[in-house]
Amino acid sequence: MADVFMIPAKLVTGAGCISQLGRHIAGRGSKALIVTDAFMVKLGNAARVEAILRDAGIAYVIYDGANSEPTDAMVMAGLELYREQGCDFLIALGGGSPMDTAKAIAFMSVCPGHIRDYMHRSIDMPVPYLAAIPTTAGTGSEATRNTIITDTQNNVKLLLGGPSIIPALALVDPSFTMTVPPKVTAATGIDALTHAIEAYTSRKAQPLSDIFALSAIARIHKYLPVCYADGRNAEARLQMSLGALEAGIAFNNASVTIVHGMSRPIGALFHIAHGVSNALLLPACMEFAVEENTGRFAGIARIMGVADVGTDDGTAARNFVAEVKRFCQALGIPSAGELGIDRNQFLARLDKMAEDALESGSPQNTVRIPDKEQIKEIYRRLF
Repeated sequence: MADVFMIPAKLVTGAGCISQLGRHIAGRGSKALIVTDAFMVKLGNAARVEAILRDAGIAYVIYDGANSEPTDAMVMAGLELYREQGCDFLIALGGGSPMDTAKAIAFMSVCPGHIRDYMHRSIDMPVPYLAAIPTTAGTGSEATRNTIITDTQNNVKLLLGGPSIIPALALVDPSFTMTVPPKVTAATGIDALTHAIEAYTSRKAQPLSDIFALSAIARIHKYLPVCYADGRNAEARLQMSLGALEAGIAFNNASVTIVHGMSRPIGALFHIAHGVSNALLLPACMEFAVEENTGRFAGIARIMGVADVGTDDGTAARNFVAEVKRFCQALGIPSAGELGIDRNQFLARLDKMAEDALESGSPQNTVRIPDKEQIKEIYRRLF
């Protein structure tokens, strides 16, 4: 049995590396569509990229409509601008929403039909060049072969994937994350931690993904609290940007499991940010998952320093669950009620959420595979 391991064609990391963007995209196209959001424009991050493109003599146009969890409408609006303006490659700048939107625009520019037609299909065809520049340390989308787009007609998040979706260039400059507020730092950081934990405990884990996952867990566990307390700590921001990238590489090759499967329906139905819904679910999902995979979860506990070599796996795994709960609480992750989710509406939608979670395929990557009733019970525990 052979394992396939995929990463972007080029990874560029380090403080200030954005200055090298022009060098790395030279000759990739004549006009770029910069996919971003209005906040990136207001903050001046888009202007930094624009200046580099002007200096390099590269024409561009900005699409700043990726302002929330990405939807098919956002993709179509960006695609229309891409075609109208005669663009031939893309630059994604922002968090997961701009990057996922840019990925979808890239492959839909060469594909017929509606984006929902590509659910459960491997997207593998020549697509325009895509450079991804993350401005948060969270999604890892700069290194992955997946994009999540909401189908607004059916009110469901589409998990789309394939080799063509992986950005050609991932440029990870932690200077973009220095102004991220604490709440966003916490939510995106927990998202990255979830990626790494799920990659290491997935049925699809492989030796190389394990290396990246464990390194990511160690970095994020150590440096996320530092970033949360002091967003201007340059070393902590650098380490978190690397941890999020490592986590992205890990789950790109080992996939995610129960948390992400259950998170997407919450985002689609209640419009909760992806990182926040992951953080909301992480403790309860981990308590469910450890029972049939104690060895792997014990290994994470030892990496986190909440168990030592002499601790038996069962105890270490339980220590891991306790640490996840403590960690989320220390980072101020809100409860479902604090997020403004109406309990009665939430409970009324349990069947749809459980069905959509299972339809995504992610929960089936968990060693302890949940059924519909078990997923519903985990959802109930959020209140």
